[in-house]
Amino acid sequence: MTREELFENIKKTKSFLCVGLDTDATKIPEFLFNNCNSSDYDPILHFNKEIIDATADLCVAYKPNIAFYECLGFHGWEILDQTVEYIRTKYPDKFIIADAKRGDIGNTSAMYARTFFEAMDFDTVTVAPYMGEDSVGPFLEYDGKFVTLLALTSNKGAFDYQFTEDKNGEKLFEKVLKVSKNWGNADKLMYVVGATKADMLAGIREIIPDNFLLVPGVGAQGGSLEEVVKYGMNDQCGLLVNSSRGIIYAGHDENYAQAARKAAQELQQQMEACLKERGII
Repeated sequence: MTREELFENIKKTKSFLCVGLDTDATKIPEFLFNNCNSSDYDPILHFNKEIIDATADLCVAYKPNIAFYECLGFHGWEILDQTVEYIRTKYPDKFIIADAKRGDIGNTSAMYARTFFEAMDFDTVTVAPYMGEDSVGPFLEYDGKFVTLLALTSNKGAFDYQFTEDKNGEKLFEKVLKVSKNWGNADKLMYVVGATKADMLAGIREIIPDNFLLVPGVGAQGGSLEEVVKYGMNDQCGLLVNSSRGIIYAGHDENYAQAARKAAQELQQQMEACLKERGII
């Protein structure tokens, strides 16, 4: 998917919502495990499909967090693959993000890129930039695919390293932005910027005005959508705002999918208002 196609989908859906599929077997409704005697039934896959069906018209992207699948071993990778295939088949206009946070020496990164772009057909994968250009380069070689670099994360540990300043007062995350933007343009590079750091977005936009930002932390982590939009939106929206737990675990009984839809719809309606206010739709 190109940046222009993603922008068109945002205008069509009137949303820049990304639904995080961080599906934890210990948190999904217990009744879903009642049918486990059936050979073609898996409760996690069933849960994912129900969440996807309930939210597809309200979002532009889905983001499976790979850790929630690989912890289940081979079967977890099967569930992940079937989840991506389900989205591709039923909702082909959705942008699919592999939240994998990979990053290694060049030949290893090349294998990671093959995994997520060839074997599994994701649109982008999150990548840690701290091993430098040669560790990111293999992901940038794929036409129609993006690399989503970690820039400024939403966790409290972000302050351990990302705000470290050099002798000129430049913060480490700022250096990541300035150096990495030379590796690829806005058609190839996105960045992760946590919603809990929304006040930093204005300065980030001075460095990378055109790139899409993947913004986690709205909802369960306490980030403000209004602040993210105020400081981070550009004339092509430029935002994918993710909510995971706040949507997929909005309900815990037989009506969990409807509850997820309601939570997603609340965010979509706020996003639609923001897009209209900015004159994007």
